[in-house]
Amino acid sequence: MISVATAPTDPLELALASARLAAVCDEMGAVLRQSAFSTNIRDRLDFSCAVFDAQGLLAAQAAHIPVHLGSMAYAMQDVVAAIAWRPGDVWVFNDPYLGGTHLPDVTLVAPVFLDGRFGDRPIAFVADRAHHADIGSDTPGSMPIASRLDEEGMLIPPTKLVAGGVLDAALLARFGASTRNPRQVAGDFAAQIAACRVGAARVAALATDLEQRLGPLFKEGAFAAMLVRLNDHAERLAAATLAAIPDGRYVFTDLLDDDGLGTRDLPIAVAITVRSGRITVDFTGTALQAAGNVNCPISVAAAGVLYCFRCLMPDEVPMCAGTFRAITLAAPLGCLVNAQRPAAVAAGNVETSSRIVDAVFGALAQALPARIPAASQGTMNNLAMGSAAAGREWDYYETIGGGMGAAPTAAGLSSVQTHMTNTRNSPIEVLELGFPLRVRRYARRQGSGGAGRHRGGDGIVRELEFLAAATVTVLSERRARGPWGLAGGDPGAPGINRLNGDAQSGKFSWKVDAGDVLSIETPGGGGWGPPSDAAE
Repeated sequence: MISVATAPTDPLELALASARLAAVCDEMGAVLRQSAFSTNIRDRLDFSCAVFDAQGLLAAQAAHIPVHLGSMAYAMQDVVAAIAWRPGDVWVFNDPYLGGTHLPDVTLVAPVFLDGRFGDRPIAFVADRAHHADIGSDTPGSMPIASRLDEEGMLIPPTKLVAGGVLDAALLARFGASTRNPRQVAGDFAAQIAACRVGAARVAALATDLEQRLGPLFKEGAFAAMLVRLNDHAERLAAATLAAIPDGRYVFTDLLDDDGLGTRDLPIAVAITVRSGRITVDFTGTALQAAGNVNCPISVAAAGVLYCFRCLMPDEVPMCAGTFRAITLAAPLGCLVNAQRPAAVAAGNVETSSRIVDAVFGALAQALPARIPAASQGTMNNLAMGSAAAGREWDYYETIGGGMGAAPTAAGLSSVQTHMTNTRNSPIEVLELGFPLRVRRYARRQGSGGAGRHRGGDGIVRELEFLAAATVTVLSERRARGPWGLAGGDPGAPGINRLNGDAQSGKFSWKVDAGDVLSIETPGGGGWGPPSDAAE
């Protein structure tokens, strides 16, 4: 019997196991989508699923929401180490400073055991993270313009929701009682639990198969050996991409428009140092954490950084911990991208994460000018709304697409979600049937992409009429300046928010009446190359 550290793994066996793990994540996502009650999860697909090894290191993930998965991958080890896991348990948390992102993103984690094969130790974990449109904030949609975490909704530290297969119904009822729609909350939690159970069963089946065929060869177990080799394989594949980045130090600073509470032009500074395929990404020089809610925990910053480097890698590189071993992250404690409790973070997960991506790509463009595109819209255009009126309670949340930055070889796509979000739009029929809203216009924002040899993609115009009184909150960016172009390309057009025709700031919250009209024009992407070189 040989140890994991020295065990050979058949390449075909490794490829099959990796594909099966990825399929587990996809199946978890399908179960969650088909079972969820809320529009945000069922229709917009605002959720993510992943598998982790026994130490909480990422083993596989589906192509869901980059900001969810990168942050889970960065923080799951601490969550796993702090809990005494038992078969049939499911734990829940949303604390941004304990592995979460912002309060609406609720994560469920379940251990995977093999019947007595490894005693009382789990061999792996499965997790899903879903955005709940109501997490108990006073502001409908639970994306308020706040200054403290406790103003943003219900905080859930790691808590056992299912013990030995038995749901803690009283705890779930308390969660629901903090919201405007307890039935929807119960349905979405049930869907997340179901996804975890399916994922745990599928991982256990994969591990059982490996142990039956190969277990006698490995004293730590065949499944553990496979994961070690999978991470080593991913590290080797990733190294080929990272080695192609020239050695050097590349710096870039981008700005957030504001924090929603009066502070403007907050810098996000990044310095990327490359030495023989080893990467350090340092955010020294970034603004201190702000009074408003554009702060983010370090796990969200990690998600943005890892996403950027993953974009450079071929599709066949597995999405696991080994992929990112050569990348080190540094950020001063208490800065905007490594905020400390009790800073508010609702917009940090969505808006600041988008600007982190822009800053990292801006630096990488100096090292890889023939590969990096111009800036995409750089915002998720968060729209949260609803009503607490007795008998007419409702909550709704969406993000709105925009323009993609042009690439050195092609124009940017128009009217799409970019970078840290990967959600769908809400179908007009779903929106109008489920909420007191009328969609008056939903169209491409013609001409909003930046000019260039390759033009940036156009944004979107989304115009909603309220059919009943409500509270609406918008958290958006790229309203003060448009997404930058590259290689002489023009910037994309900044976004514009209007209420009844009057221009609004990028972050605002208003009470509206029936007949009021909200219009959001999202930014276009930056152009690439001089406009004079554009084809006629």
